Amino acid sequence: MRYMMLMIPKGYETAGPELDLPADAVAKMMAYNEELRAAGVLEALEGLHPPSAGARVSFASGEPVVIDGPFIEAKEVLGGFWIINVPTLDDAIEWAKRCPGSPNETIEIRKIQQMEDYSDEVQEIVKTYPDVLEKGINRS
Repeated sequence: MRYMMLMIPKGYETAGPELDLPADAVAKMMAYNEELRAAGVLEALEGLHPPSAGARVSFASGEPVVIDGPFIEAKEVLGGFWIINVPTLDDAIEWAKRCPGSPNETIEIRKIQQMEDYSDEVQEIVKTYPDVLEKGINRS
């Protein structure tokens, strides 16, 4: 099963757009990333710039409204993610526990939806978009 581990660093919601990462923390995280890769469970990983370098598109009014970052109401934001393929949620939790996170970081783990999670009707709709499926969206 595929799981996404979402890194949620406190303070990132108010960070400026520049990246100022501590080299020692990056070295530890890269060693962890290599451990995931060497174990054969890592499918993808990415770090994200702070919200101040991004935007949100809201549909609350029925029309798209663009809001530039930072987002004052944000209490938690993503700093990055991993996609891992492990048999169970417990396995994903064990990998998350091995992360060299700092005291201000939290990892949220979410199972990625797979084709078999959908009803037959939804599966038929999704299958009409084979090019999207090839890119890895909801693959089984």
